[in-house]
Amino acid sequence: MAKMEKKKPVHAPIIGFPVKEGQLTVGGITISQLANRIGSTPFYAYDRNLISDRIAEMRKYLPARLKLHYAMKANPMPAVVHHMSRIVDGLDLASVGEMAVALDTGMDPALISFAGPGKTVQELSQAIAAGVVLNMESQGEMENIARLAKEQGIRAKVAIRVNPDFELKSSGMKMGGGPQQFGVDSEEVPSMLKRLAELDLEFIGFHIFSGSQNLREESLLETQEKTLALAVSLAKFAPNAPKKVNIGGGFGIAYFPGDKRLDLKVLGDGLSDIMAKFHEVLPDTEVVIELGRYMVGDAGIYVSRVIDKKTSRGEVYLITDGGMHHHLAASGNFGQLIRKNYAVAIANRMDVTQSEQVNIVGCLCTPLDRLGDKMTLPSAEVGDYVVLFQSGAYGLSASPTAFLGHPAPKEVLV
Repeated sequence: MAKMEKKKPVHAPIIGFPVKEGQLTVGGITISQLANRIGSTPFYAYDRNLISDRIAEMRKYLPARLKLHYAMKANPMPAVVHHMSRIVDGLDLASVGEMAVALDTGMDPALISFAGPGKTVQELSQAIAAGVVLNMESQGEMENIARLAKEQGIRAKVAIRVNPDFELKSSGMKMGGGPQQFGVDSEEVPSMLKRLAELDLEFIGFHIFSGSQNLREESLLETQEKTLALAVSLAKFAPNAPKKVNIGGGFGIAYFPGDKRLDLKVLGDGLSDIMAKFHEVLPDTEVVIELGRYMVGDAGIYVSRVIDKKTSRGEVYLITDGGMHHHLAASGNFGQLIRKNYAVAIANRMDVTQSEQVNIVGCLCTPLDRLGDKMTLPSAEVGDYVVLFQSGAYGLSASPTAFLGHPAPKEVLV
């Protein structure tokens, strides 16, 4: 058996999720009460107040003229998107499925943009009819949009997604620079703008996105300065001054021990200077920042229940009713080169002092289904609740829910 050790409670209160009577709470509700309310585990829970607080913090420190857009792909749960639509300036989506959710919020379609390198003719037609802004990813897509819009008798709103000749340094996932399936190479944009001027399309502006999950303020500011400078240079070839320039996002969240949270004040001060120079040249052009993970990632948790506890050759395994089919990222199989543990808690034993080293695994018949590796946690028993933090973004919708035929978890906005 694993050796027990006596010390202070293993868990410290996690930011935004206070402890009440030894239990973690979400929106003031204890985990056991929330589990009873939902009726089953596993489930995702998102705290609406934490989401609102994050947006308010961004409003406080980032430039007042900077427009905040929510990238729905981070978490497309309808209740989350509806809540977001009331507190941000626009929605950005990547499918007609997400478009349907966005339109249901009642947000002005002109404040909704649609990106993605493989939009079908049917998707383009639907987006044109809806009146959302189409971020064009190629000259061929532009020609399709022009033809479809003419058939519908609608002047489609379009922007050009630009693949810059630089990348966001130290980003978790690069989406710009070098050859890419995303956007139009920056050197090809002038000729595309010349052709756009010959078509009956409403030019809205540029979408320039370089990467995501970055925790270095200097890298983000360097890229944003280059992005706005590129927009200025390309605007000279446009049929009209761009109404909007979407500078992408890239703000990361602190998933793992040693990760340093971004300093919003540093970013805000730097962006203020960069935007001031930009507006000297294009005074009426809106600057948009598109964020998903940063807005919702810290506000969500994934909850599963321990259904078995076993020891194998000296190692303790907590086997849960959840797994990688619900939370691929936490298993390390969604972009991690070296697997790292998400922050974890035994949510109904937050005041327990005895601890043990355990492995947390799911219910799937694969060794990939590991949610926690050799973690020191309170001594847990069958029936206890295992919580994974930083689960508000790229959780359920980014996971292989059909794998091995287990039921999908529920989601709730508290």
